[in-house]
Amino acid sequence: MLNKETHFHIVGLGLMGGSIAMGLKKHGFTVTAMDIDPNAIEYALQHHLIDEGSTQENAFLQNADFIISGLYPSVLLEWINKYASEFKPGALITDVTGVKAQIIEPVQALLPETVEFVGSHPMAGRETSGVQFSDCKMFKPANYIIVPTEKNTEEGIRKIHEFAELLNFRHISVLSIEEHDQMIAFLSQLTHVIAVTLMNTHDNTHLVEYTGDSFRDLTRIAKINEHLWTELFLLNKDNLLQEINVFQNELTHFKQVLEKEDIDEMKRLFVQSTIRRKQFDRKGN
Repeated sequence: MLNKETHFHIVGLGLMGGSIAMGLKKHGFTVTAMDIDPNAIEYALQHHLIDEGSTQENAFLQNADFIISGLYPSVLLEWINKYASEFKPGALITDVTGVKAQIIEPVQALLPETVEFVGSHPMAGRETSGVQFSDCKMFKPANYIIVPTEKNTEEGIRKIHEFAELLNFRHISVLSIEEHDQMIAFLSQLTHVIAVTLMNTHDNTHLVEYTGDSFRDLTRIAKINEHLWTELFLLNKDNLLQEINVFQNELTHFKQVLEKEDIDEMKRLFVQSTIRRKQFDRKGN
């Protein structure tokens, strides 16, 4: 079980890492952090998000009980490979990575038997990046997904669940690696593809003065980190391509309905989408 003696260590003080630190400090936990950007460390110290910080990649590892990685997937693998022998025996590690199939098992294979890695994914975020935008309030309406494998212990999974509860996530789920990556391809990655494609369909500069809420809401996530999302898309390529194909088929169907002026089918599609969207509204209450 987690207690006030648990030493949390965050690797990568971006928006997510900073927000997690903020949430943990509100509960009185000891929180340290590593980030290669000294300005991020300085900001976190000045705003009391962490107790100590360092730009040294292996700082605090020998004392950390619970480590949260906010690193990009490729960087996480490199970091684990480099410092696997320096983790405190009994330490628990988790991540915030948006894909799992090519991350969890490779990481677990690199770690000594005395250290446990449980994959997880906080389904929260904003269009802004950087520790200066940290806000643990964004967790309250959000979902948290735990992605265990056969190598994980019941105690490790329970601690990750307790960690998500501490941060006030609205709903906590447990999915397999395959279930997670299939789900994320549709709910997150496809929606980003649609938003980016919509923004790239026309030069929208002259439309800024005329746009309404529908366009703004639909394209909100088009403000995207090109480095991170390129990596995430490629790591989940097969699942994402499948979802794009399904979406293209549905879009083609709607186009045909419009061309034929099939009013009944168009209304059926509108009613179906309304019913399905209301399910999300109820979940959010």
